[in-house]
Amino acid sequence: MRLLKDFDYFLEKGIVRKQGVDKSRSEFLEKESKLSFDGLIERVELMGINKKNSNSVIKDCYDIILESIRSKMFLLGYSSTGHGAHEAEVAFSRKILERENDVQFLNKLRYFRNGMIYYGMIFDLEYAKDVVDFTKRIYLEITRA
Repeated sequence: MRLLKDFDYFLEKGIVRKQGVDKSRSEFLEKESKLSFDGLIERVELMGINKKNSNSVIKDCYDIILESIRSKMFLLGYSSTGHGAHEAEVAFSRKILERENDVQFLNKLRYFRNGMIYYGMIFDLEYAKDVVDFTKRIYLEITRA
């Protein structure tokens, strides 16, 4: 996994574009991420995390975090598309997360999620539990920003 580039790199390459503020898309994504977050918490509390659902839980956490980041991007007048969009969104998280360690954890999560989707990687319960704990903490930080 390579180092995460600065957000400005993605602006210069056209992966991220500056546009007008899109409050309606921002609000939609904020509501969607909240529903998904609440559903994730309920699911984990009722079913727990096991070998059958660990990858699914990890993917859901990633989607929740990225939806909340996209919501903030739309509110500030940014959108990302195409190859590198997810990496750009993670790079944007530096603008709203307090700790670089959290940005790096999120970047690894992005990398691992791609591994699951495209290369069939399976992750263990401990990593899934770490991702859920991270999501619980980071989701609140992102939504408060």
